[in-house]
Parts: sequence; C-alpha cells; structure tokens
Amino acid sequence: MLRTFRRRGFLQFVGLAGVAAFFRTGSGPAAQAGGGSRAGGANAQADAKAADAQGAGRGRKPNFLVVVVDDMGYSDIGCYGGEAQTPVLDKLAANGLRFTQCYSTARCWPSRSCLLTGYYAQQVNMDPPQRESFPKWGRVLPHYLKPLGYRCYTSGKWHLMNAPKPIANGGFHRSYVTHDHDRHFYPKNHELDDKKLPPVEPGSDYYSSTAIASRAIEFLKQHDNEHKDEPFLMYLAFIAPHFPLQAPKQDIAKYKGKFDDGWDACRKRRWERMTKMGLINCALSARDAETVPFWNESSDALAKEVGPDEVDHAVAWDSLTDEQKKFQSAKMAVHTAMVDRNDQEIGRVLEQVKAMGAFEDTVILFVSDNGASAEFILRGDRNDKTAEPGSPETYLCLGPGWSTASNTPFRRHKSWVHEGGVASPLIVHWPAGIQARGKLRHTPCHFVDVAPTLVDLAGGTVEPTWKGLTPPPMPGKSLRETLASDTTIQRDYIYFHHMDNKALRVGDWKIVCEKDSPWELYDLRTDRAESNNQAAAQPERVKQMTAIWQKAEDQYTTDGDDKE
Repeated sequence: MLRTFRRRGFLQFVGLAGVAAFFRTGSGPAAQAGGGSRAGGANAQADAKAADAQGAGRGRKPNFLVVVVDDMGYSDIGCYGGEAQTPVLDKLAANGLRFTQCYSTARCWPSRSCLLTGYYAQQVNMDPPQRESFPKWGRVLPHYLKPLGYRCYTSGKWHLMNAPKPIANGGFHRSYVTHDHDRHFYPKNHELDDKKLPPVEPGSDYYSSTAIASRAIEFLKQHDNEHKDEPFLMYLAFIAPHFPLQAPKQDIAKYKGKFDDGWDACRKRRWERMTKMGLINCALSARDAETVPFWNESSDALAKEVGPDEVDHAVAWDSLTDEQKKFQSAKMAVHTAMVDRNDQEIGRVLEQVKAMGAFEDTVILFVSDNGASAEFILRGDRNDKTAEPGSPETYLCLGPGWSTASNTPFRRHKSWVHEGGVASPLIVHWPAGIQARGKLRHTPCHFVDVAPTLVDLAGGTVEPTWKGLTPPPMPGKSLRETLASDTTIQRDYIYFHHMDNKALRVGDWKIVCEKDSPWELYDLRTDRAESNNQAAAQPERVKQMTAIWQKAEDQYTTDGDDKE
C-alpha cells in the first residue's frame, strides 16, 4: 500500500483533540457545482471497481503522458473559459475529465518537485532550493515506475535543481532538457541525454514548444521500434507561456486585436463562461491594483527598457492611454499565441501516440505549474523596444493586469498561495480506463497526488525502502477512484508554503497569509475568490488550522535531513 497518513496517525501527529469533528464541513456534498468537495459513497466504490475491471482487463499496464505548461493561468485554455484556440486540449476534456480544484505550489521549481518526486518541495529540499542536497531517500518518477516495467522519457523543462541530471539523477532512459528559460527561439543551454548541446544559432526555425515536442516524438518513435511491448512514461514539460513573451508570427496573428477591450472585460467574460461550464460558483474577485512581486523591475527601468506603454500595476483598463491599450493588447495576443502553440505541439505528440496504437491505453494528465505571473523581469538578451512584440529580439512579461485576467476568477498571481497562484487546470484522459466523457471532478487534489496515482494505475505499490533508507510517508493520495465518479478523496489537509506565503486547506476551509499579515480564513464551498474573510468570526478554527500548518511545516522542513 502507498505510505500515507491515516486519520488516527495524523491526529496523534498534530495532537489536537476533536479536529476531525471540527472540520466535518469538508466531508459532505458541496453547496453547488464548482465549489467545495463531494462524497461518492458506495456507488463511487462500485463505479471504481467497474473502471478497474475495464482497464485491467486489457492485460497490460497503461502508458503515462504527463504534460506540464509554465505560468499559464487557470482560465487560459478554451475548456477552462479562455480565448485561446486549444482544440486538442478541449477534445481531451470533452472525452475525459476536468478537475476544478487541483493545486500547484505557486512556483515553477517546487511544483515540478512535487510532480517528479511525489513529495512536497520542502521534503526534498527544493523550497527553498538547496542545490546538491536531494535527500538520499529521494526518488523521481522513473524510480517508482521502472521496477514495474516502464521505459521513461522526458522532454522540456526540468528545474529539479538538486537532482540536475534527468538520466543520472532522475533515472530516465532518454532526456531532452532546456535550461535556458530566457530564449524561446535561440536557447544557449540545453542538453540531450545529460550531455550539453551547442547553442541554437539565431535565424534557425527553433521554437521551444516545437523542439520539446519533436524530441518527445523522437523518443516515442524509438520506443515503438525497440520497446513496443513495454509501457512508457513521457514527462512532457513545456516552458511556454513563461516569460519572455515570444511566439511564432503566424500564431500571434490569430489573436491580433482580440484583447483590445482590455483585462476588465476579459475577466468578466471568462467568469461568465466558467460559471456556465460549472467550473466555479463564486463571485469574481476584485481587481487588485496594488499588489505586485517585490522583485519586479522599477517603473523607471520598465520605461527605459520597455517603453512608456508598459503598465506596472493592474489598474483599471479605462485609465490607460490609447497607446498603452494597444501595447497591452499586443502582449496578451502573444501570451495566448504561446498557449495555442503548446496545444498544437501536444497534438503532434498525440498523433505519434496514436500511430503507435497506444492512444487507448495512455493516461494523459495536463496541468500548469502555477498561476499566471505578475512579474516584470528583464533577463536574457534584454528587450529591443523597436522590435515587434513576441519576436526573438523582445523580452516582455505578461504583467499584473493580464495575469489577473488569466487567473480569473481568483486573487493574486504566481508565487502567492491564494487561489490565483495555486489553482491549476487538470485534464485527465484515458479511453481504456475512464467511461465518463466531459465530466467534472470537484475533489481537492494536489500535484503530490500524481506519483501515487501513476503507481496505483500501474498496479504497483511504493516500496517502503530506497537505498537502504526509509523515506517519509508520501503526502499524496491516489486519484484512481475519481476516474469513475465525482467522489471526494479523503485527506487530512493540503499544505502550502512558498517564500513568505503560507496556506492550509482542510476540507472546504482554507487559511492563508502573506508575510507577517494575519491569517485569513475562507469557506471555499462558495468563496474560492477569497473575498469574505471569516477569520474574525471564527478565531478558534483559525487557531486550530494554524496549529496543523505549523506541525506540518516543522515535519516537512526536516524530512530532507537524511537519517540513516
């Protein structure tokens, strides 16, 4: 069995009597679609057994395709309410499942640490990242799956910085990694099978998403030729739409002028679409014109290097000049083009999977590593103000106005652990194992659930020891039962901590704070916009939840200390 906390052990762990009864709110049906958690009961278990029989009866283990995109907001793709043309993802959602309450960690490297290891980033010394300090007991996805007969491949962004080599440290069979996150067209630092490649020459037809997909296709073709009878894991990790905003011209052209009415109108449209889809049941959060990352470039620096039409806060769209509106609309067109291009490249990879006759038996998961970014950073080759937005010579960022729209309907952005920073779309598609088509799943889940889910679907268990050491219990849960019905996966809590931002979710209740501010309390059944702070009205709930958070924090931040 997967080594996870059971409720009795957890209550002993936190030492708080009556916690389970106190938070009973999270065990019942949600008030409405799109908010809170749901319970499935005996019917869910029966449906799960039927799904198990359907998948297991085929006599082979499923393949896994885990797709990760970078800095994409919850509402950016079509099937989650966005304007991007994403027919591939939309079709996967229409023939599979969309999860409404999946969580990341709010930042690139800790999220990827969770996906790749099955542990919170703090447990594997990756938040904050401590290079060369991956725990001796630590495992990466291939270490779980290779003993079950899997061939493992990765293409794209790695970012597990204390285990820097996907093959030598991560156990993958083939790997293409680009460590240059500042150049979508001409990267200078990328590797094939742990060996450095020459920089890409300017003027080539290289684009990050296309190159990442092409390497994945290359690995899959080799797999089909040499290992056809073995199941595979493909971890496909795009860099887009992470800044700099750069995309092929033909993709940008699709969206020229599409955002001329601005981020306020865009947010309202998305909120309306998402509500009709059943993805949300909350109000639209207020646009925050004050909060931006403290590390952002100053207004003077932006004016000098980007120009007078950059807007450094999420102010009202109607307050902008005509020239500012034109420039901001052009930026969002590039961001959306990057989302569009990812979809096209995912489609090419899926065509290869179909050509191998493997599509029916492939479990596909799609997530974004965090919410859209309000950052303004100038790196790489800097920005040429005279170049067209989105071209290789530019270095533009989405900024807080458009990231607020991308994260509709939630508050905050990447790096914050309010819902805008941590809410991720999750699409799951598996023709051989999922009977439901186009359904929603409302159970809260987290990236730490991915590894135990894959092992469970592969018919395996997580070995209790690794390299002679006993790892800590895995914090995640298998999502297997949710593939058959909209059941709630029972868990004690979901934990968040990135930089000075902290949160904990227990059932439908969430506490969250940033830096030294007081803890806020929200009932996520109807308030995922985090608009109605109930901390003053329920101090005892806040007290008990903060005690749980602190116990978890103390445990997780010492788990990475190797113990013989």
